[in-house]
Amino acid sequence: MQTKPDKSAILDLYFMDARCKLIDLAAFLDRLDRHSGTADFRHPSFLTALQAMQAPTPGKTRVQTVLESLSDHSTEPAEKAGIQFAWGAPPEAPANPSR
Repeated sequence: MQTKPDKSAILDLYFMDARCKLIDLAAFLDRLDRHSGTADFRHPSFLTALQAMQAPTPGKTRVQTVLESLSDHSTEPAEKAGIQFAWGAPPEAPANPSR
């Protein structure tokens, strides 16, 4: 019979990987801050996803909340095909991102 690992075991297994990813995210945001110009719709979507990690929607996991904040929820098909790759965030800016 296997038992579920406790929080200490989870930290032992995943902390260093998560730490590395968090530092990468901080470097990404610092890079944006250092450069001039106007950010497009992806920037506020990214900040909203970061907020969701700190305060997930009640009844949902952080993963669900982050994925939903970065997903296009439109139901109407596009009039015509444009670019051939995904943007990774909805084209509308989410309301009230901090920063």
